[in-house]
Amino acid sequence: MKPFKAACLQVNASNDMAANIDAAMHLAVEARAAGAQMILMPENVAMMEWGRSNIVLKAMPEGDHLALKAFRELARELGCWIHVGSLAILLDGGMVANRAYTVKPDGSIAATYDKIHMFDVDLGLGEVYRESATFQPGDRAVTVDLPWGKMGVSICYDLRFPHLYRALAKLGCEFITVPAAFTRTTGRAHWHVLLRARAIETGCYVFAPAQVGEHVNNRQTYGHALIVSPWGEILADALERPGWVMAEIDPAQVAEARRKIPCLDHDRPFALPPRD
Repeated sequence: MKPFKAACLQVNASNDMAANIDAAMHLAVEARAAGAQMILMPENVAMMEWGRSNIVLKAMPEGDHLALKAFRELARELGCWIHVGSLAILLDGGMVANRAYTVKPDGSIAATYDKIHMFDVDLGLGEVYRESATFQPGDRAVTVDLPWGKMGVSICYDLRFPHLYRALAKLGCEFITVPAAFTRTTGRAHWHVLLRARAIETGCYVFAPAQVGEHVNNRQTYGHALIVSPWGEILADALERPGWVMAEIDPAQVAEARRKIPCLDHDRPFALPPRD
């Protein structure tokens, strides 16, 4: 496969969907003009809202979602692949899916993925998140065939579950995307090391578009949208401001990393000790 250029967007989304769509589209147009053939957007790219009632009120069914329509049209206009990191999709019964979309250059949807792992944590000092109160978790891993190879899809908190990424790599994925709205607290501690670890463990390129800055209800996200090589090198880092980063992606480097350390072929069965 030939090398290609991938761009990860970094946005500071509010609870104003129209403004968020415009901001993401503006960055995507810039990245495409600079040569990006694949553009990846962060989690919650069209809306960063707070509280179950507010999120459910602004979520939309898939067939009516304004952001999905806009980004599908954008892919057609730009003639490139767009990965919509995630949108809030209203489901029957009042729950919401945190759903990613991979859109082809003709505007058709190549794949969808619902976030599997729910961010239910207490970080201290009143910083509490309970995604499971609002979002219905997904139950399937997803891969999508790109012109340059196979990509595995994940979202944010999934990053902490390495078995998902190993499974995706064993399914033939050469690229993994991790669109995120990582908190500033956890991002400072874990973001770079976890993304580099997932790349090293799988021998995959990792694309991690991100939210950044302050959002509604004083929520703070870390930023640092990253592109990481299969050897664990950081190829691009968006730091802590809205914008985009781009890197040349060479699929041959995936094969080279896995040739050097073929750990995906070295799994062995083992017995566990009895539980106390």
